[in-house]
Amino acid sequence: MRLVSHPVLCNYYLTYRCNATCSFCDIWERPSPYVTLENVRQNLRDLKKLGVRVVDFTGGEPLLHRQLPELLQEAKKLGLITTLTTNALLYPKQADRLRGLVDMLHFSLDSPVAEEHDKSRGVRCFDKVMESIAIARKLGERPDILFTVFEHNVHKIRQMHEEICQPNDLVLILNPVFEYNTVDTGDRLSEDALRQMSWWGKQKNVYLNDAFIQLRRDGGNHIEDPICRAGSTTIVISPENKLVLPCYHLGLKDFAINNNLYELYHSGEVQKLVSLEGRLPACEGCAINCYMQPSFAVEVTKYFWRALPSTLKYNWVKGTWKQLL
Repeated sequence: MRLVSHPVLCNYYLTYRCNATCSFCDIWERPSPYVTLENVRQNLRDLKKLGVRVVDFTGGEPLLHRQLPELLQEAKKLGLITTLTTNALLYPKQADRLRGLVDMLHFSLDSPVAEEHDKSRGVRCFDKVMESIAIARKLGERPDILFTVFEHNVHKIRQMHEEICQPNDLVLILNPVFEYNTVDTGDRLSEDALRQMSWWGKQKNVYLNDAFIQLRRDGGNHIEDPICRAGSTTIVISPENKLVLPCYHLGLKDFAINNNLYELYHSGEVQKLVSLEGRLPACEGCAINCYMQPSFAVEVTKYFWRALPSTLKYNWVKGTWKQLL
């Protein structure tokens, strides 16, 4: 049973540029412009009209955009929930300007050991994350630690939780690694790793969407009976001001928005691609978190019920449940 028929999330790529070279990501390899304030302002109005509730300002590294505070202010004026994930290299310099503008602020951290985290990111940034935590807390912000979990670092969850998150009263978000395109993300997560993550997800101030675990046990999305609803739940906008379908990672086709996002999304050509969500050959086995999360939320399936407790828990802790009512 479908609960919501309109898009609920926008993944807004401010730029593909990045000041890190993460081994499990290829976005930073792409040439890219930056979005313009004028385009964002118009697109946000159309996103609101389409029913979108959450805008994830992403990249690349979103803090590279010099007008980021202004972009966030435009979203907040419309009552949209804002999310942002950063490697924290630039956060100390921009923290004051970002204060109060990000509802869900995530600092990426893949190991509680500086050398290990810096190696995975291709640049020294562990110390900047620690500095950013201190600054954010002093400003009254409530950042989360986004921990991308691989087979090789799953055993570091306890140390991350006890040494970094608990002392700073931070939520630890467990983000199971996913495969896409030709990016080498390492071996698939073992059953033991999945069990460990599932156990940690039930602990205080730890967030894990348990539907991610179930989906991996089920072999990901299956095109004959798809769980993915990326096209109908998520609007993807590129730095070139194009609507990307069916999702960023597959990116079969893009459409110039030209200040016409609302009408463009409802056009026959776009809706034809939307209707193929989860059914394209490349969708087989997909378990990409950023598209599965909204997919789980709009339709009553076993994944909906697996995702519900952790979703309620996180939004209660963060206080964002009020904005979702």
